[in-house]
Amino acid sequence: MNALNSQLNSELNQALYHFEEDANTAVIVLTGQQDYFMAGADIKEMVHISFSEAFKKGFLEDKKYASTVKKPLVGCVNGWALGGGCELAMMCDILIAGDNAKFGQPEINLGVIAGLGGTQRLTRAIGKSRAMEMNLTGEPMKADEACQRGLVSRVVEKEKSLEEAINLAKKIASKSSIASIAAKDAVNAAYENHLHQGLEYERRIFWSTFATEDKTLGMTNFINKV
Repeated sequence: MNALNSQLNSELNQALYHFEEDANTAVIVLTGQQDYFMAGADIKEMVHISFSEAFKKGFLEDKKYASTVKKPLVGCVNGWALGGGCELAMMCDILIAGDNAKFGQPEINLGVIAGLGGTQRLTRAIGKSRAMEMNLTGEPMKADEACQRGLVSRVVEKEKSLEEAINLAKKIASKSSIASIAAKDAVNAAYENHLHQGLEYERRIFWSTFATEDKTLGMTNFINKV
């Protein structure tokens, strides 16, 4: 079972940075194994960390890099996505789940709480009551419910989930990369702003796309096809 230890986190961040900087990469797909997406943080690395040490070093700060990636990030989740694994999945922009996927925040069973978005992103995605239940009981949520509540976009057979995610990534990659990054930025702003602020931000980003060649080409092609 994958655990988000220091080594794996470093390798993940390096891979994400590489694809973020690669001009030939428009969309990134993040997945795990068919039976386990990620089990969460490595408990052995955390058991002896004190409050003062965690506070001074900013513990977990290095594990949120995925949330800063500008390019679209498609997640493919099969099996268990627990704790930090669930939180990593929620850092993705779009989630495709295999029918065996389960999402959970079991930190309460360890005497702690979620620290990478399990109380914040999860609540925004599925609502206060269900998120509260998951955080207070540690009980996981199955893929079908995750889809019904909007945590994932759709559920497919686990054997077809990665193919589905890749096909989705290819579809996004066929669009304007600048517009895709701008759309991602604007949608994410909806989580951070009130409606009026979000609408103003969206409009400014919309205006900025008028400075791109992609806008001129896209609109010219559309007119010529009519």
